[in-house]
Amino acid sequence: MSNLLLKFREKDSPLGVSRETLKALAKELGVAETMVVHLALASYAKDVLPGYEADDGALSQTELGMIRDRARGALPKGKTISTKSLI
Repeated sequence: MSNLLLKFREKDSPLGVSRETLKALAKELGVAETMVVHLALASYAKDVLPGYEADDGALSQTELGMIRDRARGALPKGKTISTKSLI
């Protein structure tokens, strides 16, 4: 387990909070101050960090051609009976 030293702001701002605010949050939530910090960081991580790994980028023309060839065999054949548009 590792530790982190946390220095509080003298007053609340968009970039940090005071110790008094942390204490008020802990009291309101009925949890320890450390839990408030964990909850805040978990929420921030959910909002900021991507929920998936980065992919390898755009597909090449060769890869797109392979996908189109495979899809062509699976698409229905024949006359179109009706169509709908979402736009």
